[in-house]
Amino acid sequence: MGVHVSYFEFSCLLLCSSSLLLRRQRPESRSGSGLNFCPQSATTSQSPELREFQRIEDSWADSINQRDQYGLELVLSPLFVDVSANGDITTRNQQVAMAITGDDKTIHLEQRVVTVRMLGDIAIANGTYSLRHKVNSAQIDEKGVFTHVFERVRGGWLCINSQRTVLREDSNVKQKKQSNSELPFHIPLFSKSDKSTQ
Repeated sequence: MGVHVSYFEFSCLLLCSSSLLLRRQRPESRSGSGLNFCPQSATTSQSPELREFQRIEDSWADSINQRDQYGLELVLSPLFVDVSANGDITTRNQQVAMAITGDDKTIHLEQRVVTVRMLGDIAIANGTYSLRHKVNSAQIDEKGVFTHVFERVRGGWLCINSQRTVLREDSNVKQKKQSNSELPFHIPLFSKSDKSTQ
């Protein structure tokens, strides 16, 4: 008694076996697809990407500290949008204009890259910053975190988006440690007294 296989059944078997073979391939063999299968390299201090973007961030900070219009234009894309820690939104032209006028002579920026994620021609750098500047003639030392999105342009990188967030310094650290809240975070609209009355 022979086994009869139709053309359709043979095609299905061939398709299933080829998909199994593809699944058995190791991830390294797919690295030519443009995907980065080694995400831990983005977080190490030895990463060449991290060093490259630290140089870019240093150049950016130096341009602001020295009120260097040309230096800023080499780092910021014409499409650049900046969202400051206080919510002000500015473009590259506005950033360059602020550097030229230089009303705040005390401004000083330092930026440290912590991680870099490479997504083809887009890179996302996250890090910390320290900014000394004046607000209404008062000297402010602002510390926070940033996210910068870069686009590869003609073999280099230009920042297309910047977002900064200030880290609030907590003066009541002891009170926080003594808190007996049951939840890992606090929602200010609901407290234990509100729950007991419902």
